[in-house]
Amino acid sequence: AIYKLNKEKAALLYDEIDNNRMFKGTVTCKEDRSIMNVCFVMAEGYEELEADFTKFATERGMVGFKGHRSVGGFRASIYNAMPIESVQALVDAMRDFAATK
Repeated sequence: AIYKLNKEKAALLYDEIDNNRMFKGTVTCKEDRSIMNVCFVMAEGYEELEADFTKFATERGMVGFKGHRSVGGFRASIYNAMPIESVQALVDAMRDFAATK
């Protein structure tokens, strides 16, 4: 049951990353994507908005999703204890941010 929920959470977030013009996944081969740590960056042409998105999401209560210091971008850790509602909140923030730009 936990595995099924984790796959649903990952699918929700990856679907947004794949379909939102402002974001790009760092792992393009779908079968290699993690269902625990979802890494993504700003898409080409939107790279300069990384700090703006970080601020936008932080103002909505999201913290600790900054990516690796040498790669940049974002890492959403959606471990077992993370409710699907929290993943939906990140997806909503991504959509809302894209709508403002």
